[in-house]
Amino acid sequence: MARRKHFILAIDGGGIRGLIPLRILETLEARLRTLGKSAPLHRYVDLVAGASTGALVAAGIAAPKPDDRSGAPAATVEELRRFFEVEAREVLRRRSLLERLVANPSAPFDERYDARPLERLLKERFGWTSIASALTRLALPAYDIEARAPVIMSNGRESDGERPEDFYVWQAVRAAMATPTLFEPMKTERIGGAGGERVLVDGSLFMNNPVMAAYLEGRKLGWAAEDMVIVSLGTGSQFAPRFSYTRAVGWGPLGWLSAKNGVPLVTMASHGQAATTAYAATRVLAEAGVASVLRLDGALPQGADDLDNTRPGNIIELNGAADRIIRDNTTALDRLAEGLSERED
Repeated sequence: MARRKHFILAIDGGGIRGLIPLRILETLEARLRTLGKSAPLHRYVDLVAGASTGALVAAGIAAPKPDDRSGAPAATVEELRRFFEVEAREVLRRRSLLERLVANPSAPFDERYDARPLERLLKERFGWTSIASALTRLALPAYDIEARAPVIMSNGRESDGERPEDFYVWQAVRAAMATPTLFEPMKTERIGGAGGERVLVDGSLFMNNPVMAAYLEGRKLGWAAEDMVIVSLGTGSQFAPRFSYTRAVGWGPLGWLSAKNGVPLVTMASHGQAATTAYAATRVLAEAGVASVLRLDGALPQGADDLDNTRPGNIIELNGAADRIIRDNTTALDRLAEGLSERED
């Protein structure tokens, strides 16, 4: 009998575009059920990594439901979809200049969003569970602005074999989603050990596509490359033309961070990192001997690349983009569902 492979899921960041990988997971789950595989998705996943809103999806799949000992995840795929299609409208409600001035009189250009609605939602969803209690391996990248160092919040192993720092899941997700200009940094409590806090921002600044981090987490756990099956889910790799020299040449420093322009500095940096990593990973992971690497991504229509466009029309566009990716990868998704088996632990 063939040895079971380790199934690794890596989910890109992309703000509201996180709806796209979520829809792919939704159709994968439906395919599993058709084959009689009805366990929660985390039972088929050995490790899930997510950046930015991909961290919300990853934690929803992997974290335990608060005060529940049945092994149920913190969120179903349907509940996560509701976040992107409904709840995000409140979370991503833009504050007026007056609201920003009231919140912080010394900073008229304060972060665009009030973090409290997001924090309230995350506390309700994850309670005070910690990453160490996750139902499968979990890895969420962030950046420590005080230590000036990348941080992978996980329940795996460090390079020296020691256990990593532990964090409350809701704080870890909030930190992973703390995109500069959109949300303020997050003071994230360290649980146990030396205690204290880390001041974290969105890990998509350096790792919007977490596929290499996911691979390295697996290697630190002692998994052989040939025993890994990696599925990397994007949030739109091809954007319709939007920025031009004529527009960009007159932006100035504030224009590159302007919501009116689609926060081009953040959007381009995260998209460029994701695209570059996806290109490199295909070659590097194949040469490392990884059994299979499947990248599922596709094109976005004009204007759908915004990180925070929650208008109903844009949600329809994103669902359409997801439908096209699913349609173009029907055979690959069928094979993936057939090859997945439930963990024994």
